Amino acid sequence: MAKELALIGCGNMGTAMLKGIVGSGLVAAQDVTVADVSETSQQRLAGELGCQGTCDNSEAVAGAKSIIIAVKPQYLDGVVKAFAPSVDKDAVIISIAAGVSLERLEGLLGADHKIVRVMPNLAAMVGESMSALCPNGNVTEAERERVHELFCAFGKAEFIPEHLMDAVVAVSGSAPAYVCLFIEAMADAAVIEGMPRAQAYAMAEQAVLGTAKYLQETGTHPAVLKDMVSSPAGTTIAAVAELERGGLRATVVDAMLACAERNRELA
Repeated sequence: MAKELALIGCGNMGTAMLKGIVGSGLVAAQDVTVADVSETSQQRLAGELGCQGTCDNSEAVAGAKSIIIAVKPQYLDGVVKAFAPSVDKDAVIISIAAGVSLERLEGLLGADHKIVRVMPNLAAMVGESMSALCPNGNVTEAERERVHELFCAFGKAEFIPEHLMDAVVAVSGSAPAYVCLFIEAMADAAVIEGMPRAQAYAMAEQAVLGTAKYLQETGTHPAVLKDMVSSPAGTTIAAVAELERGGLRATVVDAMLACAERNRELA
């Protein structure tokens, strides 16, 4: 009997995703096999979730309906070539390796395989990932829906055409770093004003979280919310004017374009 899911790679991202999937009840732990070159890593995750564990990737993928490849891009070719002969022809193979195209994956696995390229982000570790999904032409509508369901188990997910993957890396995949810089700067300013460091971080983090949640839940455009809190001759508009003078928007755009360009170079 075919197993439901195999996970190749028990690092932070693989672990976070699988915990979300199993925790949601979408896949039962006993129907999952995890594999990692580190016996300690696979045994730890298998023991925590109650699934099967192995250091043999070929054993893990054999008979699996879905396979998630969660290894670093520089190791992907060797890992995939080694287990490719053991993959069932109807299995859906999901790769989260940054910069690795569908064409490259098809070259490793065979163009007739069902392959989905995915870009999640670090927030998967707290169940709030934003994942971009890009399936090849062999994936059926029902299989697309299943992959979408799996990735919504630890956040949100959207289908995109592959040519937008560089933009996804810039706006979502690398975004935690930009947001952290902004939170650090906000906290630093509060500390200058005399606030204790821990309290400054707590306030800055909650402000960012609350603002994002408000935008998501109400559908309000960011510009509208900015105007709502910017009273005439008030404190907020004074701060906004300084950010504009400092070139915040242009700097963010330039940074994200640099990120997308670097992703193209690495690919």
